[in-house]
Amino acid sequence: MHRSGRVLALLRPYTPLFLVNVLATLVASVMDGATFVLLIPFLRALFGEHALPAAGGSGVEALLARVAGPFLAAGSPAAALRNVVLVLLGALVVKNLAGYAAAMTSVAIEEGVVRDLRVRLFRHLQTLPLGFFQRTRAGQLLARVISDTDQVKGAVTAALASFLRNASLIVVYLAILIGLSWRLTIIALVLAPLLVVIIRPVIRRVRRRSREQADDRGELTSVVSEAVSSVKLVRAYMAEAFEVERFQRLADRYRRRVLRAQGASTLTSPISEVFAGLVVVLIFSVGTELALGASASLRPEVFIAFIAVALRLMSPVKAVAQYPTVMATAVAAADRVFEVLDLPSDEGDAPGAGAAQFRERIEYRGVWFSYDGAAPVLRDVDLEVRRGQVVAIVGPSGAGKTTLVDLLPRFYEPTRGEILLDGVPITRFTRRSLRALMGIVSQETVLLNDTVAANIAYGRSDFTLEQVQAAARAANAHDFIVQLPQGYATLLGERGTRLSGGERQRIAIARALLRDPPILILDEATSALDMEAERLVQEAIDRLMAHRTVLVIAHRLATVQHADLIVVLAEGRIVERGSHAALYAAGGLYRRLYDMQFRT
Repeated sequence: MHRSGRVLALLRPYTPLFLVNVLATLVASVMDGATFVLLIPFLRALFGEHALPAAGGSGVEALLARVAGPFLAAGSPAAALRNVVLVLLGALVVKNLAGYAAAMTSVAIEEGVVRDLRVRLFRHLQTLPLGFFQRTRAGQLLARVISDTDQVKGAVTAALASFLRNASLIVVYLAILIGLSWRLTIIALVLAPLLVVIIRPVIRRVRRRSREQADDRGELTSVVSEAVSSVKLVRAYMAEAFEVERFQRLADRYRRRVLRAQGASTLTSPISEVFAGLVVVLIFSVGTELALGASASLRPEVFIAFIAVALRLMSPVKAVAQYPTVMATAVAAADRVFEVLDLPSDEGDAPGAGAAQFRERIEYRGVWFSYDGAAPVLRDVDLEVRRGQVVAIVGPSGAGKTTLVDLLPRFYEPTRGEILLDGVPITRFTRRSLRALMGIVSQETVLLNDTVAANIAYGRSDFTLEQVQAAARAANAHDFIVQLPQGYATLLGERGTRLSGGERQRIAIARALLRDPPILILDEATSALDMEAERLVQEAIDRLMAHRTVLVIAHRLATVQHADLIVVLAEGRIVERGSHAALYAAGGLYRRLYDMQFRT
């Protein structure tokens, strides 16, 4: 589908409202034209002539005589003038009521389209692979969800509030002009195609400039987002001036792009107005000869009405001439939105996928994995985890520990090999049911700008406050929560920055405890904490691990000595496995890592 056609297809759910808009617009346009037609009887009545046309009048005059003849055919010029004014006021009232209805339905459709597109884009973002978010700047995504979708509204505005209204006005005005004088109308119509030829190169430039402008707007949003989220880093390294200079450089570039885009877009208005002016001058020249020449064939009041309508026609012609440039800007923004919408989803389930259950074991069979075709991060991994076991995954940095556990909830898919749950490949289960079996507590706890209770019950609305409090007590979090200004109703602020690292970790543990999952994944959950915080968090983790199957990534090897199985990863391969005592006695990589930490 053509890009502009794809944008306009967004209007399809609003077809009934669109039809109401079309009807209201047509009524407003006809009434607008009628007010100018009424100039003819008004001028005649004003100068004491009979308000109705003489025999042989123009087609418009004859139509007027049939529609409003008896009312306008008053006995005296004063009565005729009064009746003409009453009809004129009635036409103005109907025109403005219809215009208001058209404007409000247009706004309703515009905002509905933008809402639908935003929700559709946001929903699609939830299905994209994690790799997309790792290589795409957050500010660019914000710009596409907020700014670019709002820019698409320009296409709807152009199609409804502008193009439809002005196109119908042009049709009505042209019908009136033809009815008044077909000779003068032909002069205007013959020259009209020249305007399209003149404006076409401008439209191409507008589309290109608008896309550049949208990209820079996303870059600006990214810089602001990064600076706000990294404010402590900026101040710690005294980089305020550096950030301001970087932002100013981008702002200057954005300003230049806006000027170029607006320069090209604005150019269509003066071009179309000058062109329309030349047409009107030509009509004046020819019309004067027809109305005042020796062989006059056009009555003066009809010529005046023709000129009034022709001048009135300039405004909608100019607006319609700008329609392609408005569409070009909107389509450039829509391109950025559709780029994301066209990305294939990664969260779909296989046909016939069932609900996951866990009774006996988790198996990794010959699992390989690489990010976007790069060097493998995992190589031929075989691992079996029995129900109720605590399996620790250790190894040097970059060995693939986090990647190994990220494959289990299907955050990523193995490049080769498979993972099974009770002998069934996890690809045969729905992602939702698979992840419902798991609780995940990582080193970086994500908290939202919401209440403490909402953060603990995140994603669920069926937990009671008593259940939330019970989970917080088990996570050693209840005591510090009740000391917050509003207790469990306290807003934590963005990313939960008002809490310490240990407090954030205990909130995350309470979140996992509340769901009571049979499988638990701990990704260095106690690293980067002081001794007291680590003690409280470790106590909470011990409660969380009870009676569960646990995969724990540990940096501090002293915390996993009592694991049922310790797996040592190096360069993506399992190089050792066994208990702490057996691995230490073997004198391999595990012992070297352990002794290094012990000496430290």
